[in-house]
Amino acid sequence: MKMARRFLIMAKKHWGELALAIFGLLGATLMNLVTPEIVRRVTAYLSLPDTPQMRVILTYAAILAASYLLRAVFRFISMYVSHVAAWSFVGELTLRIYDKLQQLSLRYYQDKQTGQLMSRMINDSRQLEVLIAHALPDLISNLLVIFGVAVMIFLIDPLLALLTLIPVPFVLFSSVIFSKKVAPLFRINQEVLGDLNGAVQDNLSGMKEIQAFGKEENELHKMRRACRHYSYVNIHANFANAIFHPTVEFITSMGTVIVVAVGGWLAMQGRMSTADIIGFFMYLSLFYQPLAALARLVEDVQTAFAGGRRVFEVLDADIEIQDEPGAAPLGRVSGALEFRHVKFSYLPEEPVLEDVSFSVKAGEMIAIVGPTGVGKSTVVALTERFYDPQEGQILMDGRDIKNASVASVRGNISMVLQDIFLFNGTIAENIAYGVENASMDDIVRAAQAAFADEFIRQMPEGYETVVGERGVRLSGGQKQRISIARAILRDTPILILDEATSAVDTETEAQIQQAIDALAGTRTVIVIAHRLSTVMKADKILVLENGRIVEQGSHRELAAQNGLYAKLCRVQWGQSTGTPV
Repeated sequence: MKMARRFLIMAKKHWGELALAIFGLLGATLMNLVTPEIVRRVTAYLSLPDTPQMRVILTYAAILAASYLLRAVFRFISMYVSHVAAWSFVGELTLRIYDKLQQLSLRYYQDKQTGQLMSRMINDSRQLEVLIAHALPDLISNLLVIFGVAVMIFLIDPLLALLTLIPVPFVLFSSVIFSKKVAPLFRINQEVLGDLNGAVQDNLSGMKEIQAFGKEENELHKMRRACRHYSYVNIHANFANAIFHPTVEFITSMGTVIVVAVGGWLAMQGRMSTADIIGFFMYLSLFYQPLAALARLVEDVQTAFAGGRRVFEVLDADIEIQDEPGAAPLGRVSGALEFRHVKFSYLPEEPVLEDVSFSVKAGEMIAIVGPTGVGKSTVVALTERFYDPQEGQILMDGRDIKNASVASVRGNISMVLQDIFLFNGTIAENIAYGVENASMDDIVRAAQAAFADEFIRQMPEGYETVVGERGVRLSGGQKQRISIARAILRDTPILILDEATSAVDTETEAQIQQAIDALAGTRTVIVIAHRLSTVMKADKILVLENGRIVEQGSHRELAAQNGLYAKLCRVQWGQSTGTPV
């Protein structure tokens, strides 16, 4: 019930709609009680010794027809309004989950599959519609029916009414047992569905690799196992339902048996009229129907709660990177950057950076090089404040970025990564992604500066060409140049290039290098590269090894030291001695 209460609090703005839906339920319940009473009264009237009058019969028929019409109106109000409230809430909840996902740091995503998170945001939140629009209204409706019918049958015959209540404790007991047994099963269902979504998303994203390596049969076999497991857990959960539903129906049927036996005996003793017996039977069908429906309600509630738990796991996740109390915006910085004794690790037992210190003046170009896995990209991630260091400080224009608003820190930085992400929109939309209300002239100038204008104009729709999901219609070099154009258009004081030329050919690399050289001096540029030809013109080169800066200086200075940088140059250019200068 704590979870239901929490969801109801979250849906507070829809309480008015829910109240109207409950009003509809109350009206429909009252109208349901009219039919048995009318039939009872008509039966009693026809049993009188006097000749029945058609006018009386027609009056009862008119009342019955009016009750059916009103019941339809009340049911429409209840069903429509409850669905309006439910789907509005689901849409708001989905947006709330998405907003929370945007606030979580990259550390949260390290062990999460995209498909899993999509399942929580879409599938699990959708289960709340069942809770709000179906389970809770049905529960309220059924309780009202049970209460109303109980009042009517006690008015007809208290003794027989008490006897009809005998099955109720058994139904409630079996429902509690069923709920405890089935809740873990539905939770497993949602988890397995999330796993299946994750597997499908991975395979669709990696379809090129699957086909290139001829692994279609292998992946089909894995997907077949996943689908069978998903089918199995659903069948296992519904096996419990298959036992519970007939059990409840059998128990409630015993109430009818009691009425037939005891009611018949009372009628033979002259203590009940035929009209009362008929009315009692009709009320009884209304009384036991909600009890029998309890099985379905328990199933719906458990399914919704299973999804709700997974939703709250996201909503309750700690936001690691957020504004500190009193954090102020940085404003536009000059581009000066400093690391002071920074220490960082993704896992406690695996340090990535150890006592890293360096400074960059505004407008300088620095390069960070070193073997794979020494923490080069981690420096970038810390600068963007995707993570916070465990020790030390990172300063922009002399201000600790941890004491500045996250948005203002990131608003001063543009990034060009090795793995470029382009949205499924036009080239112009992707270039202008980081700038509000960019003009077409601005977009074209940025593309020209990135040496992208020529190939863009050669495309069928030019700047209005749709690039496809993740830019699938473009080559690696084209995506890189569009990414550089995006960074140029944003015009931030700090530009980070993380392996921006690692996956392109020599000609494209030369064009990208021209674009980078043109930016030198206009903003602070941080270059991370394995191709050392792209860092030779840097004002300062930092050499990382085992998470520490072991060398720093210009290309010429480091080449003369004959240390790690010189070794990397010799390995890359195939020289036994010396390095290009």
